Amino acid sequence: MIGEDDFEPRLGRLRSRGGRVGHSYLQRVLHAQARAGGGKPVGKGFNGSRIGRGAIAARMLGSRDRFATQRQRRVIVKSRLILLNRPKSLDAARAHLRYIQRDGVTREGEPGRLYGAGRDKIDGRDFLDRQAGDRHQFRFIVSPEDGSEYEDLKPLTRRLMAQMELDLGTKLDWVAVDHFNTGHPHTHIVVRGKTDQGRDLVIAPEYLTSGLRERAAELVSIDLGPRTDVQIKDRLQREVEQERLTGIDRRLLRDMDVDRIVTAADPDPFQQTLRAGRLKKLADLGLAEARGAGRWTLAGGLDDTLRRMGERGDIIRTLQRAFSANSLERAPGDIAIADPATMTPIVGKIVERGLSDEMNDRHYLIVDATDGRVHYVDIGRGAATDVIPIGAVVRVAPTQTQARVVDRTIAAIAEANGGRYSIDRHLRHDPSATEAFAEMHVRRLEAIRKLTQDVEREPDGTWTIAPDHIERAAAFEAQRARATPVIVDTLSSVPLDRQAGHDGATWLDRELVSAQPEPLRAVGFGAEVAAAKVLRQRWLVEQELADEEQGRVAYRANLLTRLRQRELSRVAGKLSDELGLSYVESKSGDRVEGIYRRPVDLASDRYALVEKSREFTLVPWRPVLERHLDQSVSGVMKGDGINWTIGRGRSGPSVS
Repeated sequence: MIGEDDFEPRLGRLRSRGGRVGHSYLQRVLHAQARAGGGKPVGKGFNGSRIGRGAIAARMLGSRDRFATQRQRRVIVKSRLILLNRPKSLDAARAHLRYIQRDGVTREGEPGRLYGAGRDKIDGRDFLDRQAGDRHQFRFIVSPEDGSEYEDLKPLTRRLMAQMELDLGTKLDWVAVDHFNTGHPHTHIVVRGKTDQGRDLVIAPEYLTSGLRERAAELVSIDLGPRTDVQIKDRLQREVEQERLTGIDRRLLRDMDVDRIVTAADPDPFQQTLRAGRLKKLADLGLAEARGAGRWTLAGGLDDTLRRMGERGDIIRTLQRAFSANSLERAPGDIAIADPATMTPIVGKIVERGLSDEMNDRHYLIVDATDGRVHYVDIGRGAATDVIPIGAVVRVAPTQTQARVVDRTIAAIAEANGGRYSIDRHLRHDPSATEAFAEMHVRRLEAIRKLTQDVEREPDGTWTIAPDHIERAAAFEAQRARATPVIVDTLSSVPLDRQAGHDGATWLDRELVSAQPEPLRAVGFGAEVAAAKVLRQRWLVEQELADEEQGRVAYRANLLTRLRQRELSRVAGKLSDELGLSYVESKSGDRVEGIYRRPVDLASDRYALVEKSREFTLVPWRPVLERHLDQSVSGVMKGDGINWTIGRGRSGPSVS
């Protein structure tokens, strides 16, 4: 007899979708389960936010009385998951630990010190060694709004991590560093991506975005007590006039209708006053328009505009601190915030390098340029730009976002071969091309595939190229430019004030003999360069490297080569004494072979030290050498450059 709880499965063929197109049997079971439990059906409504540890704690914290949390102390928590199973990812993790332990982050201006659950000093190398083979790690920045009231953040951090262990149901392997070098004391925490059972630690997104912040706010409220009515009102009243996205703005955006209409009305008189005052401020900023009867229209993109205004305000304050610290004086019109989309290349000296976004590792430069203006330049990820000394002369140019010649070549070959590209097709299409040249195009495709998946490689090594490949390549360049928006080239590591009397080729010399020197404005660095040029000319005349005739200075032939050789000989002599090896000069046409040991910086250029058994030489350096430290290299000198062959033997890849 069949009862109401009995059922008979109706089996179909393997992989059959059943009677409803687009719904598998498993999906229908899950939908039925969701309906029975009153939850949302699995499908478009599923976002994975409750997958991982801490989801229950996050939901519990998120469902608390919102009015009760008004009095809770505020804490900002930024979280980031870092993959460690990529090339050089552990090197980047090691660099991050070095950075958060840098000089000047304590109250006393000393280097930061890693600590953990039970120790005040932890070796970062041991912590990273335990992560060899790990899939990922977590990084957090915890910044209490009232962090300045804590003499020491270690007890708070340890209690927070202990509570996090309870929420996640596992012991955590973590280290932390406290920073007191900004107006808001904060803590950097790095957590290993493994549970105490050795499995991958998966934390629910809900916990990362809100749960941990609520836990931190609870602890700070216990330590300092809940916020008073006066403190809450003061903070809200300050938000009314701020030129950044505020909590009042977020509430206004939530309350507006489909026509972007919102009212200042609120049952609470204090809240109504806040809304009315904020709407008036937004109108002054051109972001709201009065419609009468207390109704207002909010501008489209209001939140993005206010975020950008907030960022600009932060930049202005950063510039003001730099001006004060470096005794700079400049008119308001001589302050510029570089926009890579519209900027022209600038040349100037580095005044300051700093961190604009610690969580995302975004750095900035402040450059006093020859145009008389002081520029704030977002240079993107810190690892993308080498460490450059303060005072060095640099050229900053926007990263190009157009498709390259290599992309056009690939598109042309694919168009002639039915949308396919391969090395064989390339060589047939262009008989003058070498296999090494074609392999360069394959490396370009690999880079695009890795980042954007916009090209597809077949098992036989051929590539499927879309008709709009050039547009996709341009999009790839634009995506990369977000991480590195500008290119910073060091023109001279020697500060300008030391170049006037430096015995070697300098940037000043290149400017003096250039047919198109940098235009100078008689303000700031531009004025400094003009004065330094006069001093340099006098020095060159004294050294009999230039002649002064009727108020004009004539430079000797091959001035730069002579100066470069003088400095090269002097530096080579010091290195010979240091290494106990004899120096051999390399000239155009000579073959250079040996072990690349390290770069050597001169005032004019960077050279590579290539060592053989009993001698060494100095030859022009190229960035490709950094990946081949202490490896065999060989090449042929060609004028002021060299055509390198990396690795043993003469058949390896050639790099000019």
